[in-house]
Amino acid sequence: MGEAQELQLHKMEANADKETFSMEENRFEDQIMNESIKMNKKRRYYLKVAIYVALILVGQSSATLLGRLYYEKGGKSKWMATLVQLVGFPILLPCYFFISSTKKNNNITIDPNKPSFFMLTFVYVSIGILVALICYLFSFGLLYLPVSTFTLISSSQLAFNALFAYFLNSLKLTPCIINSLVLLTISSALLMFQNESSNSTNSSNKMYVIGFMCTLGASAGIGLILSLTQLAFKKVIKIQNFKVVMDMIIYQQLVATCIILVGFFASGEWNGIKKEMQEYEMGKVPYVLDLTFIAITWQVFSIGCVGLIFEVSSLFSNAISVLGMPIVPILAVVFFQDKMNGIKVISMILAVWGFISYIYQQYLDENNTKIENRDTLGAIKDSSPLEAGNESGENGFELILD
Repeated sequence: MGEAQELQLHKMEANADKETFSMEENRFEDQIMNESIKMNKKRRYYLKVAIYVALILVGQSSATLLGRLYYEKGGKSKWMATLVQLVGFPILLPCYFFISSTKKNNNITIDPNKPSFFMLTFVYVSIGILVALICYLFSFGLLYLPVSTFTLISSSQLAFNALFAYFLNSLKLTPCIINSLVLLTISSALLMFQNESSNSTNSSNKMYVIGFMCTLGASAGIGLILSLTQLAFKKVIKIQNFKVVMDMIIYQQLVATCIILVGFFASGEWNGIKKEMQEYEMGKVPYVLDLTFIAITWQVFSIGCVGLIFEVSSLFSNAISVLGMPIVPILAVVFFQDKMNGIKVISMILAVWGFISYIYQQYLDENNTKIENRDTLGAIKDSSPLEAGNESGENGFELILD
């Protein structure tokens, strides 16, 4: 009788060990699978960020060079210069409708309450109005300011963005971020010390002040729009997929384009477009091609800019944009035979240094998040019901043996 009871206890013990081993094996397999999924998600995330960064740098540099070509070869209409920054959004429509029809977006809903139609309309119209105003102010500023001065004032959008992000997006101004902002701003500011003889504008002091104020106001507006866009994604739209990025670009630019078109026809500048085309130094066809590619490259820039706001933050998107500003003079050496000097080289070095400083802060934030997640997971394991159940089972088994 005692041998049978002992044999039964051994069988129970063997079964318990087998179940424990099976549970541990399943837990280990689940952990490996979760780690693999996390690694794949991280790779996709960094790939998307790299693509958006490339779109910003290529789009901004190309659009700026083509815009400079428009003014240098006889373009004079500030309304046309503004319109081509926005009117290219229809080229995104085929991609937009394709994304909408496939329904393969993996939505990560932050909040189950979807925004109402009127709230989305308010967001798109409000931002679209600001975009139209800012694009016009930038065109006005470039008309009356030397390019180096215009670039210097435009770089202040980083400071405005950091200020608005601090209040609207709960941005933490760490030493690395402050260092990045200072370096990127100085990088662009150095461009004012270039030789401006080829870029000087024959404007009066009054026009210079108007251009200065318009550019400064537009820079502040850019900082505000980027922070508002990030806030809209987080608090209003609350859905994460590429379709909402396209929505933000297309609808706001549709509103902005309508506003600029009204101004374009109301100002009467459209009457002089035919004459401007005929007097364009490179001819009619290059005139049309120049404006067309300006519109396309600004859309490339818009996708990258809004995409980075969506994936990272408005400040990171702006930092990449300012990083691209010193690239334009380098490209101008190739395409416009501008002279390369030490200031441009230093400007590039400072821009890269500032960018690395910001990336390092992102690295520190990611490491801190990993440590917090690891500590949280450890705390959960220490207090898991399964382990508690196993302990109570072992204690009960010991009582049976006793």
